[in-house]
Amino acid sequence: MVEAGRRRTFAVISHPDAGKSTLTEALALHAHAINEAGAVHGKAGRKGVVSDWLEMERARGISITSAALQFRYRDVVINLLDTPGHADFSEDTYRVLAAVDCAVMLIDAAKGLEPQTMKLFEVCRHRGTPVITFVNKWDRVGREALDLCDEIVERTGLQPMPLNWPVGAAGYFHGLRDASTGDFVRYRRTPGGATPAEEEHLDADTAARQEPADWATAQDECDLLTASGGEFDVSRFYGGTASPVLFGAAVLNIGVRQLLDILVDLAPRPAARADRHGVPRSLDSPFSGFVFKVQTGMDPAHRDRVAFVRVCSGRFERGIPATHAQTGRPFATKYTQQMFGRDRSTVDTAYPGDVIGLVNATALRVGDTLYEGKPRVEYPPFPAFAPEHFAVAHPRELDRSKHFHRGIAQLEQEGVVQVLRSDRRGDAAPVLGAVGPMQFDVAEYRLRTEFNVDIDLDRLPYSLARKVTAATAPTLGDSRGEVLRRDRDGALIAVFRDRTALGLEQRLQPDLELEPLIAESA
Repeated sequence: MVEAGRRRTFAVISHPDAGKSTLTEALALHAHAINEAGAVHGKAGRKGVVSDWLEMERARGISITSAALQFRYRDVVINLLDTPGHADFSEDTYRVLAAVDCAVMLIDAAKGLEPQTMKLFEVCRHRGTPVITFVNKWDRVGREALDLCDEIVERTGLQPMPLNWPVGAAGYFHGLRDASTGDFVRYRRTPGGATPAEEEHLDADTAARQEPADWATAQDECDLLTASGGEFDVSRFYGGTASPVLFGAAVLNIGVRQLLDILVDLAPRPAARADRHGVPRSLDSPFSGFVFKVQTGMDPAHRDRVAFVRVCSGRFERGIPATHAQTGRPFATKYTQQMFGRDRSTVDTAYPGDVIGLVNATALRVGDTLYEGKPRVEYPPFPAFAPEHFAVAHPRELDRSKHFHRGIAQLEQEGVVQVLRSDRRGDAAPVLGAVGPMQFDVAEYRLRTEFNVDIDLDRLPYSLARKVTAATAPTLGDSRGEVLRRDRDGALIAVFRDRTALGLEQRLQPDLELEPLIAESA
């Protein structure tokens, strides 16, 4: 219980290009987990961000797969999960958010709350995950601080509770006012933001003499927001009705240390999690955890497969006799590692809140549960999002068919794409279903680099999927849609061109039994 209380497990969520991976790396830098920060594209002689390890990510400058980083700060163990920012990878992000106790919502100072940020916030609201807001890029020209706070209230319903406030407008600021002490923190930037910015702390009187106009404005605005309901209250933060707000510039490491301190001081500790029957499992029960991500190819030299497990209860010890809930079979935990982006090291012990990597976990799938002892424990499964894009996959070289099918099975188990089959095409030509088209790019890239298989993708004209509830598959008009069977669970999925085609089919077949697929990303 003491060790669980020392854990802080959180994710960073944002719209693409808001600076999420940069902030992730800046947090690691301030915790001295790395010695020097690099930009997403990397500067000469410097590595790219530690959380964007896939070559495809570095080439495009965006996060397309989640990453876990564990490090220590003060006397606390930080489990930081970097999420894909692009909407095409909503399923991956949803699974990550299921594994954390808190989220940092990153907002671009110039753009405010963007569409993907709002979608991810709604997932946090649905799960009851407390949210800390960090307004990024204050070193660039942007909107007014009060205007951004008003938007947070209007669009999320959260009451902003300022913990610091910018002294100077976006793009022209001098530093930050600490709301708790009233002190002025001035920053001296380091070249390229490769190392933490130097801080100079001044009292309010000195700040008023040196920056009279901007200091007075910062005081007035912060006091106004506090007086209008923004006074800090940790119970409102945990209850999901208010959000602590901080300002800064991640690329220059400004305001990052204070965010890290706030996470240590205020972020929720791990708590009892409910199993699939709604019964909370106490932290001091024997070990249990669930798989929220499976990744292959993190180590090109070995091409092993790693299952990321959130520890929910008990003390995990490497080598314990765990049980795989979905099969009832024992699962070997001899090869267990602590993750730091692509880098990893052997870990012997873990506690609730920790994220561990189980190597060569070929039997595990996303959503599976592991536990020790009795009785049986199983955590709720993850929903399958409704795919909106479909493509038939073919290997370009028939002699690579065996590798092709092995790769397709692996991508399906990892949740990279949904794999569906049709009687019309046979098993040799699986249909890939995706929430967004960039998932196809990832599947194509992974098959080429990990299985040496080049594929052709023939896009299908469907955009709508419904689950068939009848035991037998109906016959659909060829011009309107078709019925596919999902590999993961054998469910029948009817796909249609659009809502017009769906409506026509339902009029032609009034007894057709269909229901929407669960899609909790909306």
